[in-house]
Amino acid sequence: MTESSTPDTADVLVVGTGIAGCASALAAAREGADVLVLTKATRPEDASTDWAQGGISTTRGDPDRLKTDIIEASDGTADPAAVDVLVEHADDAVEDVLLETLEIGFDETSEGEFDYTREAAHSDSRILHVDASTGTHILRPFLNHLDGLANVEIRADTAALELLTHEGRVHGVLTDESSTGHPVYAGTTVLATGGIGSLYGRSTNPAGSTGDGIAMAALAGAEVADLEYVQFHPTAYAGNGSVEGRDGDEGEPTFLLSEALRGEGALLENAGGERFMHEYHPDAELAPRDVVARAVARERERTGEVVLDVSPLDFEREFPDLAAKCRERGLKGDRIPVAPCEHFLCGGVEVDHRGQTTLDRLYAVGECSRTGVHGANRLASTSLLEGLVWGLRAGEHAAGLETEPEIVEAPDLRNCDPALPPRFAAEKFTRLQQTMDGALGLERTHDEVARAGAILRRLKGEVDAYVRTRTARDLYELRNASVTALLIARAASENRDSVGCHHVVDDMHNVTPDPQH
Repeated sequence: MTESSTPDTADVLVVGTGIAGCASALAAAREGADVLVLTKATRPEDASTDWAQGGISTTRGDPDRLKTDIIEASDGTADPAAVDVLVEHADDAVEDVLLETLEIGFDETSEGEFDYTREAAHSDSRILHVDASTGTHILRPFLNHLDGLANVEIRADTAALELLTHEGRVHGVLTDESSTGHPVYAGTTVLATGGIGSLYGRSTNPAGSTGDGIAMAALAGAEVADLEYVQFHPTAYAGNGSVEGRDGDEGEPTFLLSEALRGEGALLENAGGERFMHEYHPDAELAPRDVVARAVARERERTGEVVLDVSPLDFEREFPDLAAKCRERGLKGDRIPVAPCEHFLCGGVEVDHRGQTTLDRLYAVGECSRTGVHGANRLASTSLLEGLVWGLRAGEHAAGLETEPEIVEAPDLRNCDPALPPRFAAEKFTRLQQTMDGALGLERTHDEVARAGAILRRLKGEVDAYVRTRTARDLYELRNASVTALLIARAASENRDSVGCHHVVDDMHNVTPDPQH
């Protein structure tokens, strides 16, 4: 630690400001802990929660039915005990935080009751929403509420680079607030760093979704699980570019067309104007996401295009935010071209029912964690719920340990070599994305996964060589992305069973409809 680097301390340190990180901070603060929240985001829309459209699932008084839907959507692979935790605490968490504390104005019917909607693979209309921009309407009030708490500090535009560990225990993080790393010590640390969208060419995640928490935890020795289960959303706008808002992208940006559209009656049609989902699954447009995504990809390859026909619903009135996005891009009619797009990682850092990882005093919540709820395929509108429930449980438990921050020796990161060219990290990311898109997308072969693993190992070696002598956020994001990508490839190579999002085919160009999977 340099002489000029004075460490910060907190009872509970939270890394990330999506719904899971905010819930952790809220719960810890309620227990009287001094909470420091770090985020590399500079505005709310940098968090995946802000991009969440459809809504947040409730049980509507029937947790057993929701549990059944979650397990069926997971292809039977979700952990029943973890699902029990989710469904048993779902309605209380929503009532406590979203309705009573934040007073979120969820959409209502003309009778003044909640306008619950239905999404794919749900057997009931049970999803609370605000138009199709639910995440925005939750996250911003949540951040404002935390800002008003005396024992919570939110530090934006601050990236965590490394976990500080000593004798098997996590003591905080090194941040990029100093050119050689600034230590932040905490009694307990909660990772809530979000997803992995930047590992793919097209994603519904915001820029900067580089698997930071997964990589940092894995490098520190934490167990990870289910990383092969990368979920693709079936209906992203099929523009020519990649994810909306990414710097340096060319072409037309994409955006998500909420599953709630199909829940309210929108239909999928191929270039010939034919509905096709009934050939792939008896639930047609309301089949699980992995089935619909593969079907859309195959019909696009077979006929040249797939569109989402929104004419069966009052698109402009029921979904004004999405309708406005379509009109801004010159889409005047009811037929919106769509394609699958990377959406959510079902696995992550392995945690227990309170978000504890396999490392002492380290928790993980939200998309960077693996609770077991999602198994091989996530049910729609359960991500915000999982983040809320596990965030509250992790924050409360972390604060309850009453562990004093301990100052341990923190290494100085080296920053002695000249800066790299401005496009260096971006060009390496392109190589990484091409590898992930080609071998670890909707459908995989074991041979392609093996080749991708070899490419990613070489890339990680190259990146490690640069990180050793340079401390820069984009380089550490590239390192985290390469570590996480390699872990995904490794998990995919070790899982010989084709299930859920991990769909293995012998010949990717010789496939036929799979009515169930």
